[in-house]
Amino acid sequence: MSELMIEHTGSRWERLPLADADVRYASCWLAREAADELLWRLQDEIPWERHRLRMFGREVEAPRLSCWIGDPGATYMYSRSRFEPRPWTPSLQSLRARVEQACALRFNSVLANLSRDGDDAMGWHSDDEPELGAQPVIASLSLGAERRFRFRRRVPRGMRASSPVGLTLAHGSLLHMAGGTQHHYQHDLPKSGAVVGPRINLTFRLIGRP
Repeated sequence: MSELMIEHTGSRWERLPLADADVRYASCWLAREAADELLWRLQDEIPWERHRLRMFGREVEAPRLSCWIGDPGATYMYSRSRFEPRPWTPSLQSLRARVEQACALRFNSVLANLSRDGDDAMGWHSDDEPELGAQPVIASLSLGAERRFRFRRRVPRGMRASSPVGLTLAHGSLLHMAGGTQHHYQHDLPKSGAVVGPRINLTFRLIGRP
């Protein structure tokens, strides 16, 4: 297989109007041809699996295919399940360097999710596990079918949540979440009957942040 050429456009960050959060979005971070090739390669390159999660006191299968990848020791606990990292694939290793350059940060792991169609979704949650640190930084690259992604302010139990703020994550786009984002907000990826194609989402993280 030939070497992957990752060309990004250098598109500027747009800041989302979310109080007490730092959310930036680059809609055309990867050139179209590079995004197309990366989507094709990663579907074959990543050892996709169906993660089992513990929710509401029972084990359930996650509604999408996933893979936890990272440096040795970058163990991740999610929904009372422990994930040991698989080795970096060649394409993801090259991509990590570009994402680190764009965000001026270091990442030692990535959660890859494959949504096969619009029925594969993700409910409201925050990426606030202790191993991500007090202010988690997550860089999220989207490839494939466009999907709606929403934020809503976290409120005490029993109080009504405010209306969500959403954006459409484009093929080749990069979303940067930092600061108080995970502490103050939840996010989701709702089902969509209009989506028929696959989508890969790569969320780069730093496990073991102080």
